Amino acid sequence: MNLNNSIQPDVAAHLPMPSYKGTSSRHRPKSSSKFYPSKRLAETKKMTQVEWLEVRKQGIGSSDCAAACGLNPYMSMLELWMIKTGRIKQNIEDESSGNAPLYWGKQLEPLVAEYYSMHTNHKVRRVNAVLQHPDADKAFMLANLDYAIVGNAEVQILECKTAGEYGAKLWRDGVPLYVLCQVQHQLAVTGKQAAYICVLICGHETRIFKVTRSETVIQYIVNAERHFWECVERDTPPDVDASESASKALQQLYPQHIPLSIEDLSGDATANQQFEQLIQARHQIEKHQESFDLLKHQLQAKMQGAERATFQTGSVTWKKFKDSISLDSKALLKQYPEYLNQFPQTKTGSRRFNIYSHDD
Repeated sequence: MNLNNSIQPDVAAHLPMPSYKGTSSRHRPKSSSKFYPSKRLAETKKMTQVEWLEVRKQGIGSSDCAAACGLNPYMSMLELWMIKTGRIKQNIEDESSGNAPLYWGKQLEPLVAEYYSMHTNHKVRRVNAVLQHPDADKAFMLANLDYAIVGNAEVQILECKTAGEYGAKLWRDGVPLYVLCQVQHQLAVTGKQAAYICVLICGHETRIFKVTRSETVIQYIVNAERHFWECVERDTPPDVDASESASKALQQLYPQHIPLSIEDLSGDATANQQFEQLIQARHQIEKHQESFDLLKHQLQAKMQGAERATFQTGSVTWKKFKDSISLDSKALLKQYPEYLNQFPQTKTGSRRFNIYSHDD
């Protein structure tokens, strides 16, 4: 077991500064040294998953925190905004099917909690409720706790995590930033002072981290979440980022184009600057792609018939895939065109982004 006594990186330095335009002073954050218990917004013990998701739409949960702050590696602010505004459904499958990514996390969570109790002698109990921040101006902050730690005056919350082969990379240097945001959000909602994170990595390695409440980090989180929630209430999309999540969300938000329509951005200084940077980035990609292809071809020429080539810092492989047989659908439909009407398959088209420069 790897038990770290504390982990408190400079999370605040990585959090975005939200804009306060249009935000009245009474809604701006105020620091306070007094902590009050959170409200129990809803009981979850007998709640269905559909009901639980509906409750989550009423605010920003702890697992939403990093996305609302633009720090979630799996979900963009735009995708979260679309979920909260009801434009798309949250992509959470029924874990009872055994196919959903959440399945093993749900199944192993009690075992992770048991491991924590066994190695720390701290008793834990379930918290079967959606909690809400007690302050009226922060009522959008919600939290679902995995467990509460019983009889420990120093640490009161236990967050259980599981990480597979890919996720393990994010835990290599300690607690990932998005998980730290989640726990600090929980501490903000509950008014508690510290939490433990117990993570099971690849099914065989367990680490325990202590996260202490940071008022600086919480202040940044509250600021960012308030800005995001204002976007939800005003039905105004937040800023986009470079993630695949944002790309998919944009396709879902604007799936159709208006034929022959034109958006004249020639008078928008920011948009023109972004277009110039886009052209420059395209040229850099083309240059780097050409360089990459040249180096790849040079190494392939040196490898000749070898399957693998090794170097001082790594290796490459150049292997032939097995031959395969596939259906020649074009030839089949040419001979039997009636099959298209008998077995139609509609594929939804997506919008394609093309660039046209005057210099091309």
